[in-house]
Amino acid sequence: MMLAATTPMRRRLGRLTAHLVVAVIALVVIGGATRVMEAGLACPDWPLCYGTFLPGRQMNLQVFLEWFHRLDAFVIGIALVVMSVVSVVRRRSLPRWLPWMSGLLVLLVVLQGGLGALTVLQLLPSGVVTAHLALALTLVALLSGLTQRLLQSGEGQPPWWWRPLSALALVGVVSQCLLGARMATSWAAQRCLAGGEACRWLVWHRSAATPVAGLVLLFVVVALLAGGWSRRQWPLLLSAVLLVATQVSLGITTLRLGLDQPLVTVAHQLVAALLVGVLAALLVRCPAFVAAVPCPVVLDDSSLEPCHG
Repeated sequence: MMLAATTPMRRRLGRLTAHLVVAVIALVVIGGATRVMEAGLACPDWPLCYGTFLPGRQMNLQVFLEWFHRLDAFVIGIALVVMSVVSVVRRRSLPRWLPWMSGLLVLLVVLQGGLGALTVLQLLPSGVVTAHLALALTLVALLSGLTQRLLQSGEGQPPWWWRPLSALALVGVVSQCLLGARMATSWAAQRCLAGGEACRWLVWHRSAATPVAGLVLLFVVVALLAGGWSRRQWPLLLSAVLLVATQVSLGITTLRLGLDQPLVTVAHQLVAALLVGVLAALLVRCPAFVAAVPCPVVLDDSSLEPCHG
């Protein structure tokens, strides 16, 4: 029987979700650039921008960032609706869980749009902006995991420790991202460095960095030492290590530069989103299922010759 992962439709949807992972990561990065450039209210209305789909004379860098951020979100939503419809229409040739997962993703995008509207209409409240990022990272993780499930033919079970350790690392990274978001959206780091105010968010973010990095490295080390299938995941495991090292370096550089370099801050958010995607992909990976094939018993005819006299 041919595995469902090898069917053309499943491969097409897997490629679609892979592109959507990139699109959502871009959404996170553009959102970060919008905040750093203080462009969150560059389009004062919602869902249009200055009452039109494409602003003309009002267009500048800040307006473009906010406008393109909304356009990216709109394209992602349309793509997920299409995937949801296809997963229902072609459900006989696709996994039974895919229509439900597609519907969940559409719902999350609708909620994300609602949070985006509240962000603008309520003038960038810190809690709403943080929730906006939390939902975006959730979409990155779900789409990255879904891509693995659609493109990978493995149906076996990974080692017992694989999912707990990878899930712990993923939750740690997402939590650290949200601490950073809360710190950034309340301008806590700037206030702390300038006048010693609201330093608790900065302290919590810095203090959590070491144990979170340790969780990722622990998972990678255990996987490499275990050998076998776990070690063969070394490309993604190595990617996770490199992303952690880069993220720590960017965090230190951001503080040393006094948060005055927007490109460094945006790169910090990009690496965080990439790390979430890599860890989510590792979480759902599983080895190929190999069915036990009974060995045939072959009798040597020569051993029976003496019996015939």
